Amino acid sequence: MASSSSSSSNSPCAACKFLRRKCQPECVFAPYFPPDQPQKFVNVHKVFGASNVTKLLNELHPSQREDAVNSLAYEADMRLRDPVYGCVGVISLLQHQLRQLQMDLSCAKSELSKYQSLGITGHA
Repeated sequence: MASSSSSSSNSPCAACKFLRRKCQPECVFAPYFPPDQPQKFVNVHKVFGASNVTKLLNELHPSQREDAVNSLAYEADMRLRDPVYGCVGVISLLQHQLRQLQMDLSCAKSELSKYQSLGITGHA
């Protein structure tokens, strides 16, 4: 859930503090980059740029902005951890693990059906 804008408190949002500007009541960043999470904005700014994020958020319906910011924050974190692959590297690894587990499950089911066809249930 998005936090209230910084106009209700004296502290500017993390974005305005980082950008060294006054946090206005209509600040598009304030609900999504609270003052106690400065690294979230720093990473998003480093990867995407504040101007691009502002444009993106202004083009979205307000109900979509929180999900967009969460996605941008995750993608930025992953891009900074792995500059070559970013979150695609994690997705690829998880897909590989899923395929391996599906093959293991298929083999286990096949082996189980062999025992079932022989009438071996495991109970004496």
